[in-house]
Amino acid sequence: MGHPMLAAWEDRYADAVVALWNGAAVRDGYKELTRDTFAEIFTANRYFDPACAFVLLNDGEARGFACGCTGDDLPLGEVAGYVTCIVLADGFDTDANRKALLEAIEARFRELGKRQSEVLFFNPMRLPWYIPGTPGHEHNNAPGVAVDAELYRFLLSEGYTDRARQCAMYRPLADFAIPDDIRAKEAKAAEDGYAVELFDPRRHTGLAEMLAGLANPAWEREIAACVADGVPVVIAAAPGGRAAGFAGPVVRQDNGRGYFAGIGVHPDHEGRGLGSILFFKLCEALRDVGADYMSLFTGSSNPAIRIYEKAGFNTVRQFAIMRKELTQ
Repeated sequence: MGHPMLAAWEDRYADAVVALWNGAAVRDGYKELTRDTFAEIFTANRYFDPACAFVLLNDGEARGFACGCTGDDLPLGEVAGYVTCIVLADGFDTDANRKALLEAIEARFRELGKRQSEVLFFNPMRLPWYIPGTPGHEHNNAPGVAVDAELYRFLLSEGYTDRARQCAMYRPLADFAIPDDIRAKEAKAAEDGYAVELFDPRRHTGLAEMLAGLANPAWEREIAACVADGVPVVIAAAPGGRAAGFAGPVVRQDNGRGYFAGIGVHPDHEGRGLGSILFFKLCEALRDVGADYMSLFTGSSNPAIRIYEKAGFNTVRQFAIMRKELTQ
């Protein structure tokens, strides 16, 4: 066995890295990739930087792969780069090799003038993973580094701080039913003139203003696009049909997952239990369009976690949000 050496990314490594991924990363719970899905996540991504992707070679064989990305238009992007992954084959899964790959990513961040290295759910390179204990059910993004992974331990040893925890939550939908107390909340909201139902442009107004009031640009773009394309979205309508909140969209993905972008209630309409009603009605709508399950992630301190737990969701894995200040 020769001495491992680091190589900057070249497209000729793609097949070998996909094979590496389908061994080492899949053992850590990530979904297997094809050449096409690897390209979709990594090399065809508009944030892919070939100078921030590295292959660990030993005797000409790919034994490790690491990738980071940057973009000034990303959240924190002007000051930070994102670490996407560090994957090592059996027999090469050592801290020395992890360190070589991580330092190469950090060096690229410094070269680009970044002051922070982040492991964060805003990373545009979304890594799908399998939900433990399920028949191949998957989530579409790893919102940080799994706290049960070797990489988490290693990043702590390299000066990364654990800044927050994201709870990955899951629920099969076959037996989902809205409980009586949520029905009672819905009836009480109806007495005040509120209705929670699918958005209908003939009856509802003010969607754009409601979304703008939530101060979440990602929701604003995505939900507006869904409505423009005729994709169903659950909304809370105030008296007169004006949008007061949303949940959705109502989309069954090809893998059977009920897609979830989020729930939000405009500040002017908080305190009426609309968030809970919206989420339960979304679960019901996803069940009715044939979704087998839902998965989502939320901050461990986010009050919405109580809504999800009441709906029967369980935390199946925890992910750490991590940061390191980079010295120049």
